[in-house]
Amino acid sequence: MYQKINASIFAAAAAVTMLGTTADAAEWRGWNIHVDGYPNTVAMDKFAELLAEKTGGEITLQMFHGGTLGSQPDAIEQVRLGGLEIGNFNLGPIGPIAAEANVVSLPFIFKDVPHMFRVLNGEGGQMISDGMAAKGLVPLAWYDAGARSFYNGDKPINTPEDVAGMKVRVMNNDLYSGMIAELGGNPSPMAFAEVYQALKTGVVDGAENNWPSYESTGHFEVAGYYSLSQHLIIPECVCINADAYNALSDDMKTAVKDAAMESAALQQQLWAEREASSREMVEKAGVVTNEIADKGPFQAAMAPVYEAYLAANPDLRPLVELIQATE
Repeated sequence: MYQKINASIFAAAAAVTMLGTTADAAEWRGWNIHVDGYPNTVAMDKFAELLAEKTGGEITLQMFHGGTLGSQPDAIEQVRLGGLEIGNFNLGPIGPIAAEANVVSLPFIFKDVPHMFRVLNGEGGQMISDGMAAKGLVPLAWYDAGARSFYNGDKPINTPEDVAGMKVRVMNNDLYSGMIAELGGNPSPMAFAEVYQALKTGVVDGAENNWPSYESTGHFEVAGYYSLSQHLIIPECVCINADAYNALSDDMKTAVKDAAMESAALQQQLWAEREASSREMVEKAGVVTNEIADKGPFQAAMAPVYEAYLAANPDLRPLVELIQATE
């Protein structure tokens, strides 16, 4: 069963006002895990501003950043059930809830970030959105989260054999655990907020994430080798509770969607700038960046992950093949 909602957190956010066809103003609450100044945080604040502007004040959004309303799994459940209206979520933890969203978590499913956006802005993205909406989460826009790579404290990673025996923190998703296991490592799912201390104390040997997350959390201080495996390219979404969205008039739906899309354009611009500056900063601080010469052995090791996934989810084979066929 998916992680149980923390009752006290849920109770604190349980007051919900949904907008229907009345003129009453709706006061929404939004969740975001990222810190002040992070591209997503800036973009979500812009979304709140645009939301009020485009709805003529009919909808206001109070954003809670830094995961102050609970962990990401808790917040996903809060948005699904209506305790919160809005969330900025990574699709990784949504995968166990909505099978279609899990497809983006297959290692090496995307060739690069532009390929990911071509998929999301087309038929593949609509298939993923429909699957999420059926579970209570309606994606309004897609945010860039870059490519995730491995980092650890004692050696560069060049081959799957370098991962063997390592305890690696992953997000709470069986696909990520399977990925590490197939590389010979020991997957250790844990909350993002716990990773710094776990790396520092040796509870885990390594983790995996993008440049801005690696830098902004200080993980580079306790894990000084960053190896560019780029094994996962997982988008983030601006998601809304399905009941709250469906209660809106068509005009209000358009206004909400447009506000989210404009925030996404800002986020993607800021992300590209932040990614470059984060890499520069950590490398100046002494981080050793390792360009993996041949990713082929890593990709080949993922064959059992794909086979197991498609055996368990045969209905999703068309989506997997559509993504792989997208140029």
